[in-house]
Amino acid sequence: MSEWVIRTEDLTRDFNANRAVSSLSIQVPRGTIFGFLGPNGSGKTTTIRMLLGLLEPTAGRAEVLGFGVRTQSSEIRKRSGALLEHHGLYERFRAIDNLDYYARIWGIPGEKRRARIQALMERLGLWERRNEFVGKWSRGMKQKLAIARAMLHHPELIFLDEPTAGLDPIAAAALRDDLAALASREGVTVFLTTHNLTQAEKLCATVAVIRRGRLLAVGSPYELRSRNGPLRAEITGSGFEPALEAIRARPEVTAAAVSNGRLSIDLASGSEVAPIVSLLVAAGAAIEEVRKGPASLEEVFLALMEEEQ
Repeated sequence: MSEWVIRTEDLTRDFNANRAVSSLSIQVPRGTIFGFLGPNGSGKTTTIRMLLGLLEPTAGRAEVLGFGVRTQSSEIRKRSGALLEHHGLYERFRAIDNLDYYARIWGIPGEKRRARIQALMERLGLWERRNEFVGKWSRGMKQKLAIARAMLHHPELIFLDEPTAGLDPIAAAALRDDLAALASREGVTVFLTTHNLTQAEKLCATVAVIRRGRLLAVGSPYELRSRNGPLRAEITGSGFEPALEAIRARPEVTAAAVSNGRLSIDLASGSEVAPIVSLLVAAGAAIEEVRKGPASLEEVFLALMEEEQ
């Protein structure tokens, strides 16, 4: 069994004169959550549709679960689950009837079907509400049920296209935690597109950043933070303003700002924060806490977007 669930080489898709995906080469390891990040219109959904065999690539090649997307797409779809733009639920059905309907389509026999539905609904906290009509549910509840729908047939791979879009922060965090637990228990590989950079940093083992159809960076969240973002020092306390201009003038400092009792400093690679702390103390600042580390994934993402302007 290959260690890679998805492999693409120079995968490209044109829509007339518009190049939606350009020479995309990625590898998705088996049993991981892979984050595919990019702004609207960057080519994320087009990529998923090519990987599922729903769109023919203009050029390049891709294999999913060992099958070629051009000639073996039906085998890919049999072994994959997907939650794309629409949840695919029947809102006039009860929750349990939705899953029963789709499980029958997959040909799951009676007792196994009932056991599978109950197991998934319990893991996602839906079992007690199984007899409610889906049309009365919140968006977050519908998304959970849609993920259960995509998992019914024990897929090896599941594609989730912006599963937390439109959810409030509490619902998005709950869905993220449920998804992580479900993926771990099921041993499934997840290909996840999202705008939520905090979610991606907490959930994904590997992330790829795409813009205008071009791959900008790929690696673990920490690797991207270390490789592409500034080194960041966060100093909490008071009395920073008198020393601010002197700090900005230092050669290792690329940016510095004070907000709400916190001094944020971007440092050149390999720089130490101790001389800056000494400067602040000499200027009379009161320091409560000092933290140093790579920039957040969100800051890296925004920096990559600015580079491509």
